[in-house]
Amino acid sequence: MPLPRTPSFSLAGKKAFVPGGSKGIGLGCAVALAEAGAHVVIAARGAEAVRSAVEQINEAGFSAEGIALDVTDLDSVANVMAAAGPLDILCNSAGLARHAPALDTTPADFDAVVNINIRAAYFLAQQAARQMVNGGSIIQITSQMGHVGGADRAPYCATKHAVEGFTKAMAIEWGPRNIRVNTICPTFVRTELTAATFADPNKRAWIDEKIKLPRVAEIEDVMGAVLFLASDASAMMTGTSLLIDGGWTAG
Repeated sequence: MPLPRTPSFSLAGKKAFVPGGSKGIGLGCAVALAEAGAHVVIAARGAEAVRSAVEQINEAGFSAEGIALDVTDLDSVANVMAAAGPLDILCNSAGLARHAPALDTTPADFDAVVNINIRAAYFLAQQAARQMVNGGSIIQITSQMGHVGGADRAPYCATKHAVEGFTKAMAIEWGPRNIRVNTICPTFVRTELTAATFADPNKRAWIDEKIKLPRVAEIEDVMGAVLFLASDASAMMTGTSLLIDGGWTAG
């Protein structure tokens, strides 16, 4: 009897669409996919940041292109993704946080967070599924806050829990088309956006108390999970979450 063979992590010949891929975790996702051989299409609102990310990836010897896109403009999303298709991978890292005590949440802030974190994420997945003519992998970058709560984060937690929910429903519907739908749920990752949080002694103490490992997360900690879910190595995984949380949700 022949030995079983490890599934391939190669993404050669694949095409990936990465909203929010111009900086931070999203850029890490784009780099991980490109390094594995995928052609990566980076989409984000800031044209200059998109251009810089694409240039760096191509100069490193990989393959990328970019487009300025507001993911809340659903007509533009549909047009851009139709032009980019057919697709094999969607890795959505676009998101927004406006933290405040629940008693101080304004309708404007609530709507802004919901519009990007739920509405845009939902329709990005829908459009990606339409472009996955040979099956594919849809990955939503959510948060550990899609599994727990946190002070001053009620709208954010609500949106991340919602993405976890519709991910499961989409996985059920699209499984027969060989489209897998999963989430990656990081803890606090050291990026430009989290610098102020890490600089606050009280918030840093809270983070250090909750994370069981003796350090905080870096962008590179998310990259391996993205490659795993995008590749054949996770071919039997759908409708589930990978928690990159250093043990935060363990208790």
